[in-house]
Amino acid sequence: SSQLSSLPLQILLYVNGIYYIFYFLATLAMIIYKSQVFSYPDDLLAPDLAVLFLMGILEVPRLYLGFKGNLTEAEAPLGLSLGLTVGSVVLCVYLLLWQTYVLWADVFLNAVLLSAYGLESGLKVTAIAAFVS
Repeated sequence: SSQLSSLPLQILLYVNGIYYIFYFLATLAMIIYKSQVFSYPDDLLAPDLAVLFLMGILEVPRLYLGFKGNLTEAEAPLGLSLGLTVGSVVLCVYLLLWQTYVLWADVFLNAVLLSAYGLESGLKVTAIAAFVS
């Protein structure tokens, strides 16, 4: 029997896990910085932080299901991971376009994360197609 799991997907999931830790800490530090330096409205600080923490909570099962689905060659966990990726993309776009203050560093960090999500999603779809056939 041949091995259908995707090595590029597995590597990208690992790299995304490492990058997300950096992304979370850098974005949290920037939100704290913006709240101290700019006149950050108190009623808008909580939603920006909530989106970041919701993204962090979503990232754990997204990566776990991606790893599990790829290694066990099961399309269901990989499909669930793909669905969670869509949710993460929406939250990332919020932080890119609609948070209260967007710095150039926010744009860069979110662009890298969205690119990684896009590449990862393409590899997930390819892996699911290979598992089904």
